[in-house]
Amino acid sequence: MCPIRSHPRAVPTQRAPQPAATPFRVLASGLDELLRPHLPGITEEIVRAIRTEIPEYARPMNDTYMHVVHRGVETALQGFIARIVQSDTDWESVKATYQRIGKGEAEEGRSLDSFQSALRLGARVTWRRVNALVEADSVPQPVLAAFGEALLLHLDEMAAATTAGYTEARLHAAGELQLRRSRLIDLLVADPPVAAEAIGDLAHAAQWQLPREIAVVVTDHAATPESVRPIVPREFLARFDELPGRIVVPDPEGPGRARAIAAALQGMTAAVGPTVPLAEGARSLRWAVDALELARRGILPHGGLVRCTDHLATLLLFRDESLIDALSARHLTPLEEVRPPQRERLAETLLCWLQSGHNASEVAARLAVHPQTVRYRLRQLDEVFGPRLHDPQVQFEMQLALQARSLRPEGERSAPK
Repeated sequence: MCPIRSHPRAVPTQRAPQPAATPFRVLASGLDELLRPHLPGITEEIVRAIRTEIPEYARPMNDTYMHVVHRGVETALQGFIARIVQSDTDWESVKATYQRIGKGEAEEGRSLDSFQSALRLGARVTWRRVNALVEADSVPQPVLAAFGEALLLHLDEMAAATTAGYTEARLHAAGELQLRRSRLIDLLVADPPVAAEAIGDLAHAAQWQLPREIAVVVTDHAATPESVRPIVPREFLARFDELPGRIVVPDPEGPGRARAIAAALQGMTAAVGPTVPLAEGARSLRWAVDALELARRGILPHGGLVRCTDHLATLLLFRDESLIDALSARHLTPLEEVRPPQRERLAETLLCWLQSGHNASEVAARLAVHPQTVRYRLRQLDEVFGPRLHDPQVQFEMQLALQARSLRPEGERSAPK
């Protein structure tokens, strides 16, 4: 490269520093005229260095892509020169360019590491070339410090603009992805089931690998501004924008799945539906919702994780409570004539007697009372219910009604009239 010769008109004169001045304001006037002829050469050297030293940008066969890289370098240098000419020049257009570059990096699926490396590499090449001009007496030595500070400032602002564009694009992409995943949850639990092709297409768009089986989890958690969204594994589908919150667990019987579910839901009241084929998510959801409601009422354990498969009989018993009410009205009404404290003891004894195969000694052991006390209560039950107490069909229905009664909160135990 041939350095330019000093010329009386082109010799920079140092500007007087101003309070709180930026590096650009203290640069010598006329410096842009000295640098502008060298911009094409600096641009080419930066582009070659980027292609050589940064693997992500080594695309010699992609002319369009390299044109974008070339244009980005030109924009950076021209923006820098424009700020030398006028320190308060409009930076917004350059900023917008680098925000678009940041968005492009996000859309390419790259991190910003490579781009930040490219920025630093470009600054090093520029600094090296300007130092060469200083050594050749083409640029006065006194402006070098201010030039270096201005170059670093320009680099930082380009990096900030790129990061802003990158972050915005990533947030937008994450929002779009979450919308697809939320919609996918709706399809997986739809009743009747939707077409497998529709689920497959949306799963692909949502970046979710279709499993053979799923389980649906419902929670009492809703993502409000005051709450923290539960953290679930990426392979789970989750939405907490309404109650109950929903999580779809793929292949829930797989290795480590039970631990992953428990860890994700720690501290929450939640219910895990049964494992079902992909097309039967509505059933898993329905059972989980029923279990969560029973947990809220205290019929199933509250304040932790309830697994439907551990409470199948209770879920069946409470699937239609009007039937339980009808059984209670038909078979337990005589108990309502007994005083409350005695009523509870008799109901407990009768259920235990039915469950123990009519063995009074076993009832005594289970209730921790004397066998004679059990026999006394059984005589009272004979008086309350009469011969019906020994009818096998009545005993079966009584046991169902009494089991439901024992699970209900105390205020719900009276038999309907």
